[in-house]
Amino acid sequence: MEIVKQEMKKREAREHGEFEQLIGTGGYVAPKKHAWEDLLTAFVLRKPVLLKGPTGAGKTKLAESVSALFNQPMQSVNCSVDLDAEALLGFKTLVQRDGKSEIEFIDGPVITAMKQGHILYIDEINMARPETLPILHSVLDYRRMMTNPFTGEFIRAHEDFGVIAAINEGYIGTAPMNEALKNRFVAFPIGYLSGEELKALWNREFPDAAPEMVRWMLSLAAELQTQVWNGLLSEEAASIRSLLDATALAQYMDPMRAIRYAIAEKLEDESERQLLLDLAQTLGK
Repeated sequence: MEIVKQEMKKREAREHGEFEQLIGTGGYVAPKKHAWEDLLTAFVLRKPVLLKGPTGAGKTKLAESVSALFNQPMQSVNCSVDLDAEALLGFKTLVQRDGKSEIEFIDGPVITAMKQGHILYIDEINMARPETLPILHSVLDYRRMMTNPFTGEFIRAHEDFGVIAAINEGYIGTAPMNEALKNRFVAFPIGYLSGEELKALWNREFPDAAPEMVRWMLSLAAELQTQVWNGLLSEEAASIRSLLDATALAQYMDPMRAIRYAIAEKLEDESERQLLLDLAQTLGK
């Protein structure tokens, strides 16, 4: 962790100005020993980081926690089939100056992050069309530069510029990442929390919750993960994010209704919804 401590000290005096509101909040809890430290080491070595894991496992929270740790703003890109070069790099627009019309280029998240030394967070990177992302190849490898195709401007990344991407493998609407793109990342598996780490998260988020409620939710989390591993439930059923939402709702309504709203109703398969509710009902007795 020495290299991480050195990086934190170097960035303490950074001024952010208008980008202050883009700094994330911390709080990520790593599911495996050394996972957090190893990821930070890769990040400070300027390696693009790829987070691989199911929905609700905390990938976005992890990126926000890196942003908070280094007091470093984060520019986000949410990938979809509609993502294009303008959404990544920026666009030209017509502005009025001194009574004259001028064409001005508005920097997008990629170019802003490169110039300002921010974190570029690319969420669900495998939702983008394969032909869209090769424009970032030179940004993600040792060159850390690009020529803006819209303006011809040559851009070399700020020394603090870093990239974190997230991927949900095997989900509807996703596609395998291009090998040339994937090869530019260091990949970290991000799984669901369990055991003492999960208990610590609940105690931190809900310090005033009734102990029996916390025990119920933790037991449900463990049982849902078991059913996912057995192939009886889809991964989204065990989403830690959804379980946290259910616990928050359960402070103010019947817990079974909270579980239905926060988890069960988001499942497409009726048999999965019923299995989840049956498990919750049994564990709650």
